[in-house]
Amino acid sequence: MNRPSVRLVIADDHTLLRQALADLLGMEGDFTVVATAGDGPSTVEAVRTHQPTVLLLDVEMPRSEPGDIIRKVAAAAPDTRVIILTMHADTELMQHLSRLGISGYLHKGVDRQALAGAIRAAAADDQTVHVALPREAPPASVSAVPDAGPARLTGREVQVLRLVSRAMSNRQIARELALSEGTVKRHLRNVFSKLGAVSRIDAVNKAVDASVLSPPNR
Repeated sequence: MNRPSVRLVIADDHTLLRQALADLLGMEGDFTVVATAGDGPSTVEAVRTHQPTVLLLDVEMPRSEPGDIIRKVAAAAPDTRVIILTMHADTELMQHLSRLGISGYLHKGVDRQALAGAIRAAAADDQTVHVALPREAPPASVSAVPDAGPARLTGREVQVLRLVSRAMSNRQIARELALSEGTVKRHLRNVFSKLGAVSRIDAVNKAVDASVLSPPNR
């Protein structure tokens, strides 16, 4: 007996990955990919138009922050479940998005079986938030790495972190500094490593504590 079709919208700013996910999940007998989207506004519009069962949402979408997309999706399609896909183990962000009602927070390295299982659980209205992060992901309580303090940040890394403190997305930072998003992400990975930070907010707080940055305006 066939299971009812789970209608999916897949949102990711990388065209190849978006299409690969659509092809992969389309092979599941009970999944139907009804739309894909490459930025925040088109994601919300696709959800509003198609009323999917589940939205697979890349955590870093152009033109919108994830929390804003989730709130707009909830207003446009209250029954749609949201599963976040990410390349980073940001426990603070995961906790924040969980409070907004997401159904899953999965690393993009998960296998097909784990992803399909999380989608089916979300579609079944399972209230559990499914989490799958890499084993090497640092715990939320990680402190600064000894002898790798903020004094080692380069001028460009400080520039990037200063814009992070202004709640700018990677795309916005790239435009501001005339860099590619990939370069911004590389700088942020270096900042996280040097500060022993586990999230963007943690990195800013540690840089402020070390007087590398001025406290952001409240």
